[in-house]
Amino acid sequence: MNSQTGPRVLLGHGTENDFVVLPDPDGDVWPDSRLDAAMVRRLCDRRAGLGGDGVLRVVRSVHVPDAPEVLGETLDRCEWFMDHRNADGSHAEMCGNGIRLFLHVLVTEGLLDRSACEAGVLVGTRGGPRRVGATPDGAYWVDMGPTRPFGEGEARLSGRAFAGLAVSMGNPHLACLTEVDVDSLDLSAAPSFDAALFPEGVNVEVINVVEPGEHIRLRVFERGVGETRSCGTGACAAAYAGLVADGRTSGTVIVDVPGGRLSVRVDEGTTVLTGPAVIVSTGALCAEWLAG
Repeated sequence: MNSQTGPRVLLGHGTENDFVVLPDPDGDVWPDSRLDAAMVRRLCDRRAGLGGDGVLRVVRSVHVPDAPEVLGETLDRCEWFMDHRNADGSHAEMCGNGIRLFLHVLVTEGLLDRSACEAGVLVGTRGGPRRVGATPDGAYWVDMGPTRPFGEGEARLSGRAFAGLAVSMGNPHLACLTEVDVDSLDLSAAPSFDAALFPEGVNVEVINVVEPGEHIRLRVFERGVGETRSCGTGACAAAYAGLVADGRTSGTVIVDVPGGRLSVRVDEGTTVLTGPAVIVSTGALCAEWLAG
């Protein structure tokens, strides 16, 4: 390896929700003092950096300062922690696409055996522990926890108001079903929303029903990022909203996002998201860029 080459880095995505992945098993390459908000923004910059919707640091939970607080009594059962940052440098609680990619990286890096993951392994996140596993056909599933509706709200975008269901998936969502073709909407600017209902911001989904209670399509504006090609927690919130609109609170929903297709199974006590995860490239950061 060139002596001027720095830390290893991977690029990957889940249904085109893409991430810069930083392998740091022992927590000594990317401590918080190095992986600050400015560094995250540089890494995610699509022109001057590597480009991504966020950063995933692959690290053991014992090396994450706030892991005991967010994981509680499950800390000892979560060897690995998905240290997830949004593209603007802020911490993110949970990402369904990201955690599938996270497990894929653990497998491809030789840190976990894929066959042993089929039953699922617990991974720590700032949204709490999540069980994630591999499927025999090469995809990955994640138990996203229960959907938690907490009211109704309204988002304004493209000069229109869209009523929606407020849903927590460990992070806040406003899932707006509409008959307006979602492809016709302008999501280049952040939608406005009720700050009293969402004091920490919100991910906004605009949703078309393809088949009631069975199949939806959506676009999403993620807080701290902008419009993304996919959002795993957003797919779960949207699937739940679609089921509620059909008079149900459980079922399996196909969710089409700009980046591909996901499957969401909503049960009384939990929500399971299934979809692909892909590593695009691996390499190392150059000293020249790190010094910039």
